[in-house]
Amino acid sequence: MSRMLVRSIYSRRSPMIQLGMDVGDVVEALLQHRFLGLPVVDENQVVVGFVSEQDCLKTLLVSGYHDEGSTKVEEVMHNEPLTVTLDTAIVDVAQMMLSNKPKIYPVVDENMKLLGILERSQVLVALRDRRHG
Repeated sequence: MSRMLVRSIYSRRSPMIQLGMDVGDVVEALLQHRFLGLPVVDENQVVVGFVSEQDCLKTLLVSGYHDEGSTKVEEVMHNEPLTVTLDTAIVDVAQMMLSNKPKIYPVVDENMKLLGILERSQVLVALRDRRHG
């Protein structure tokens, strides 16, 4: 099972959030793509953060209550996102998912450029298929 790698199951087409986006637009993107969170990238598609529905919910609640202006994604995102590479073993990702909160991991190259995303459901399917295969 340790031979199963991220490269065999990840989604190559990943929606992403650009630095500088307003949190309202981030919420729209999350809802449109039906993701609980997405990677935040700079102009070179380098992953610089991760933003979740929970991050946005908290921000919208506070800003709505205090009638504050727009908030940018870099003000609410996690600045040190957990990522995986194409050569990360699926069992290692499963272990990471058990001990860490993210259900979605950006898949990056050696320069942190976004290649795609890996969702918990994809890991579950791979482990199930391997077990029954």
